[in-house]
Amino acid sequence: MSEQFNAISYGPSLPAEYAGAIDVALGSQGAKIHHEAVQDRDDYQVRILDFSCDVGVPDLRRSVAAVDWPGPGSGPGTKGLFTAIVPSALRQAPRKLLIMDVDSTLIQQEVIELLADHAGVGTEVAAVTEAAMRGELDFTESLYARVATLEGLPVSVIDDVSRSVRLSAGAGTLIRSFSAAGHRVAVVSGGFSQILEPLAEELRIDYAQANLLDTADGRLTGKVVGAVTDRAAKAEALRRWAVDASVPLEATVAIGDGANDLDMLATSGFGIAYNAKQALRQAADAQINIPQLDVAVALAGVEYA
Repeated sequence: MSEQFNAISYGPSLPAEYAGAIDVALGSQGAKIHHEAVQDRDDYQVRILDFSCDVGVPDLRRSVAAVDWPGPGSGPGTKGLFTAIVPSALRQAPRKLLIMDVDSTLIQQEVIELLADHAGVGTEVAAVTEAAMRGELDFTESLYARVATLEGLPVSVIDDVSRSVRLSAGAGTLIRSFSAAGHRVAVVSGGFSQILEPLAEELRIDYAQANLLDTADGRLTGKVVGAVTDRAAKAEALRRWAVDASVPLEATVAIGDGANDLDMLATSGFGIAYNAKQALRQAADAQINIPQLDVAVALAGVEYA
């Protein structure tokens, strides 16, 4: 029995030859295309195909992933081009929950590195962060080690870092679009509550969770308070907030960039790797390989606001 799907292609531009190659790949799987729509955003293009097919999602994804562009050996995702296969049921869900990682996803920077710069150990901490995001180090242990380098810094550095945080391109549009359509938005971070909570309030985000930096006598102690928000905790937060928002897991969309987001994306109905490390790209349902977070608006079937 045929099922309904969407093939959503996106990139800085979408050459007709690339679109044609995607159509051929889908046709090889017996897809019947019903409708095509093209959207021109300021910094990228989106092409949405509605189609039906007897073949399941894994085979469809393998088929479009095999499309090389701009030539043999270039591989999928070249020059930011990507085609995602999305079940129509997700895009048509009346109520959705969007959950995002924060550092290098919602925002452009890694907050721990910004803090470490104030302690004069930015380069060393950045190297540890990179290894942890690739999945080469235990996240909790690496976090403890990185936070320990902050011991003795005045609490005022938190305000300094907060002022230097910059949202990723398209983040405001993404949050605004989901909220305007009546969906819920959540952020969960292996970073720090002192940075995240004011930002979440400013962006009117529904749910937020991060680690709390310990302080004493106006200085950082080099420790975190309570349990660490690691990859398992992120997935648990998704489950908890989905229940609270009365959203089935199949209607949840998760976005992240590193190995610490693997469980969250696996738990979600649709997982997106945003300019991500290889481990997450391989596990995700879709990749955004351009610096435009709001591509997720089209992927989720939400109207741009």
